[in-house]
Amino acid sequence: MSRPTGPSGSPLVGRGDADRHAAITRSLLGYGLVAGPFYVVVGLAQALTRDGFDLARHDLSLLAAGPWGWIQIVNLVLTGLMVLAAAVGMARALRVLGGGPGATWGPRLVGAFGVGMVGAGVFVADPMNGYPPGTPDSPASTVSIGGLGHLVFGGLGFLALVAGALVLARGQRPGMAWFSRVTGVLFLVAFAGIASGSASPAVVLGFWVALLLVWVWLAVVSLDLYRRTPLLTPA
Repeated sequence: MSRPTGPSGSPLVGRGDADRHAAITRSLLGYGLVAGPFYVVVGLAQALTRDGFDLARHDLSLLAAGPWGWIQIVNLVLTGLMVLAAAVGMARALRVLGGGPGATWGPRLVGAFGVGMVGAGVFVADPMNGYPPGTPDSPASTVSIGGLGHLVFGGLGFLALVAGALVLARGQRPGMAWFSRVTGVLFLVAFAGIASGSASPAVVLGFWVALLLVWVWLAVVSLDLYRRTPLLTPA
């Protein structure tokens, strides 16, 4: 006699005939809801308590170069790992639910964003624009190996995120698809502004807004897939 299976084809385990594959998938997707709030809360807690740090002029990555920089390094690495876990959950969910053309590469690109965050944490940004205190109030005059690694991982990760949002939109329902497209395009514009080296409040705050939008998007996509992933067998 064959063992009963759940909606995903995975063996049923535990009370309520829970589908093991779906339970793991939903757990992974849960990290998509946690990653953004974790990154923002830890980052803001530092930004508001660090002498010389100005949210209107400085990127959160600079916190890694200042006093207690290890906190921001851990923040980047843990957040990146959570994004990577959420991307795995997306891939698992879309294999069961069907996600159209974006089902394969969308999660992979979101996962690449997570890897980029981990790399951006391992490689520390160079001091610039007056932070940490005592640093010349200008872009870094020389780029260290760590600074270069931070730029490469961060830049590639952000571009992967933009591509991931646009690719996932190809298989989503109309409302979600438009949200993904708008998020990808707006973040690309904001990233282009910050990548230009400008430290003007309009550019830095614009990037802040776009980054918050990205975290909201990741949470909404993860929650949507979480709700649509069947956990229990039909009655």
